[in-house]
Amino acid sequence: MNIIKIKSSQGCLGKNKGCEKAPDAIVENLKQFHANENEWEPKFEIDEAEIAESDLEKTFDSISKKAEEVLDEKTIFLGGDHSITYATVRGFSKKFENPGVIIFDAHPDAESDFIPTHEDILRALVNENLIKPENIILLGTRNWHSEEIKFLKQHKIKYFSMQEISKEGIHDICDSVMSVAKEWGALYVSVDIDVLDPAFAPGTGYPEPGGMASRELIYFLQRMKMLKNFKAADIVEVNPEKDELTAKLGAKLVIELT
Repeated sequence: MNIIKIKSSQGCLGKNKGCEKAPDAIVENLKQFHANENEWEPKFEIDEAEIAESDLEKTFDSISKKAEEVLDEKTIFLGGDHSITYATVRGFSKKFENPGVIIFDAHPDAESDFIPTHEDILRALVNENLIKPENIILLGTRNWHSEEIKFLKQHKIKYFSMQEISKEGIHDICDSVMSVAKEWGALYVSVDIDVLDPAFAPGTGYPEPGGMASRELIYFLQRMKMLKNFKAADIVEVNPEKDELTAKLGAKLVIELT
């Protein structure tokens, strides 16, 4: 499996500076895990995408090109802020027919139509026709602007809020999500670490109370990686400057995705 480090916080709007250090911190923490919970010892090929300092569009182009190069094999991209997902999925959408994306996030990330930052990636994916709206599923949302809710409903994007997950249970929600995702040509899973309750992942720019437990997220990922069309994932918005445990949890998620 490939691991591609994307050491950029250019799209965080200054709100999560330090997340560019997460790829190195997560890779370093991988040394503490000898096998995943299925007793399998993963092997990684580690590389990184080039970053064009102070030029977000060039950075996106570089990331997209890198994604296209490596996606012949399963790949985990380590950010960086969540804007990197716009670029990796842009490459992903060129590589596979009928691609789909599952996004774990406390927020819809659909605020504006400008150059996509970590607050706008979902809007960009839809507006640029990179992913069909019906091939997008959000999980764990719990803090949003009215315009974001309007955007989700306008485009009929499926989302499961934390309130709904709590009421229905992770098993039934996961079954529902996988029944849809298995029909896509290729599956990409994006994990914004703020989907977790800050009790489990305090090291991020937008800690939002009332999120998933780390065990719940691991459950989702362990099941989703079993889908035959699972091709790639990312883990973003971890900030090692805020605490050390969150980077170790990021490494745990990488291990369980393999």
